[in-house]
Amino acid sequence: MLADHDAQATVPVKDLTRARTFYEQVLGLKPVAGDAQNGVQGYQSGKSSIVVYQSAFAGTNQATTVTFSVGGKFDEVMRELKAKGVVFEHYDFPGVKLDGDVHVHGDSRVAWFKDPDGNIINLGNY
Repeated sequence: MLADHDAQATVPVKDLTRARTFYEQVLGLKPVAGDAQNGVQGYQSGKSSIVVYQSAFAGTNQATTVTFSVGGKFDEVMRELKAKGVVFEHYDFPGVKLDGDVHVHGDSRVAWFKDPDGNIINLGNY
């Protein structure tokens, strides 16, 4: 039923103006459809999209909200995000080695960081 339809990440934020600065200037996402008066902004990300919307429940999720698969550009993207002031999270997972800000498990290299509202964002070399 839904397998032939695109899915999109939906991210709650407290302040849409502050979120737009982060998602556009720090992450480099391009705004597409949006309705700022009603607290909603859409972004294109590769072949998928992200909807950022104003919500009183922003930042309450303690799990990953959005995952970006950057493949071989992982190190480059990590450097660019660090240069823009992104602080990476460090987690302790069984069987996973922490190499600086990168969690390594076999060939997988991943990192996590938060948006201004505390939403957890994942970056991976997949």
